[in-house]
Amino acid sequence: MIVIVDYKMGNLGSVSNIIKKIGHISVVSSDIEVISKATKIILPGVGSFEKAMNNLKELGLIDVLNEKVIQQKTPTLGICLGMQLLTNSSEEGNVKGLGWINAKTVKFQLTDFPELKIPHMGWNDVNFPQKHFLCESYHENPRFYFVHSYYVVCEEEKNILMTTNHGVEFTSAIVKENIIGVQFHPEKSHTFGMNIFKNFIEKC
Repeated sequence: MIVIVDYKMGNLGSVSNIIKKIGHISVVSSDIEVISKATKIILPGVGSFEKAMNNLKELGLIDVLNEKVIQQKTPTLGICLGMQLLTNSSEEGNVKGLGWINAKTVKFQLTDFPELKIPHMGWNDVNFPQKHFLCESYHENPRFYFVHSYYVVCEEEKNILMTTNHGVEFTSAIVKENIIGVQFHPEKSHTFGMNIFKNFIEKC
């Protein structure tokens, strides 16, 4: 069962619809019992890091997510804010992240690039520093849709799955064992994004 975690801060319908479009069924839920039965977990998100972590705590979801992701090694995909929550901390707030990947979330500082805007919004290319099943099946250079003012800085290079340039070369996807995060919105990225979901669901 594919569970899209509802912590009141995500594009849940868009993610569910694109999963249906590629031939799979998902469940949107904040119910601990439902999440505990997940075979795949998707953690989408739009908005504030601090608000998101507080919502997860208030809904009582952190323990079940730790059990599923860290102990049971359930394949997990974090999207946009959901990727940032996988890190230890963020400059957007004073709360700890889930800490599943040794990384931090920082704000873009683009004073040397006045022509570039924050948030980073729109289509952009990605690079693949390492081979991974998530990056397979592309017959042309993939482009994804981004909307974000913060980005992830990994402490370990092995966790960097994709990179993108917006004034600085930043990490646009991360990986550690069963855990994957993407900074872009695959649910808004047409066929390129559909391929992300397909690879995650069918190959992870």
